[in-house]
Amino acid sequence: MTMPGHDEWSDRQETATVTVDGHELDVAYYEENEARSTSPDDDPPVVFLHGIPTWSFLWREIAPTVAEERRVVAPDLLGYGNSAMHDGFDRSIRAQEAMLDALLDRLGIETVSLVAHDIGGGVATRYAAHDPEAVEKLVLSNAVCYDSWPVEFVNGLGIPGTVEELSDEEFDAKLDFAFADGLYDDEGHDEFVAGMKAPWQTEEGRVSLSRNAVATNTNHTTEIDYEAITAETLLLWGGDDVLQPVSYAERLADDLRDAELAVLDRAYHWVVEDRPEAYRDRLESFLAEGEP
Repeated sequence: MTMPGHDEWSDRQETATVTVDGHELDVAYYEENEARSTSPDDDPPVVFLHGIPTWSFLWREIAPTVAEERRVVAPDLLGYGNSAMHDGFDRSIRAQEAMLDALLDRLGIETVSLVAHDIGGGVATRYAAHDPEAVEKLVLSNAVCYDSWPVEFVNGLGIPGTVEELSDEEFDAKLDFAFADGLYDDEGHDEFVAGMKAPWQTEEGRVSLSRNAVATNTNHTTEIDYEAITAETLLLWGGDDVLQPVSYAERLADDLRDAELAVLDRAYHWVVEDRPEAYRDRLESFLAEGEP
């Protein structure tokens, strides 16, 4: 299957306007196979949530394949990708949870399976804890939780004036650093990096990235009642990650009611890019468990 480039991915996206904290905000999202969730007998849609400093293009090697069997929705978080980037609204995971709730309501989706990475995992766990009956299955990959975040790189981006004062070359180097881990051996890695960097190349994008970084708030994951989450959960983790190490996944596995930990070796923080085939196979197997 040919993976879409980031321009093609953007072209495939749709836009919905949602209300968060009284602000009318545009949310861009990738969607496929809408017809597969029109019957009560259909499996619930699979919603993919990315983190920082990525956007829904993170799921380019995963979502299209899952969409062969299920309805798939992959939104850009507020302040990311092709969603609203202007100043004047909160980008914290608390606000992103509200965005997710509003978007699902707009799309007529009542029950979902959530697949989430990085701060998207914080959004997903908040949503699953606050509305347990709405989440059938939960997949967390190298997700922020407890006090595991923010990391030094993200903190640095959020220092006022820092991003704006960087030269184009310096800013580009910082983004290259964020996506470099020495583990990739796939020729598609260059397209992945180019796609991840694309939303941040404009002046508005730069400022938005800084606003996103400063909105990271550890309190929004330390306050979660993880035991309230009833969804069957798969912790599908890149084993070589030093940003969100496996020790946090092990802690989640102990605290969640129904959780399984699966560690993929030779995978760093960008586990869906490091081991796409293994990730996709394990994800699809988990989503299919319990189906008639």
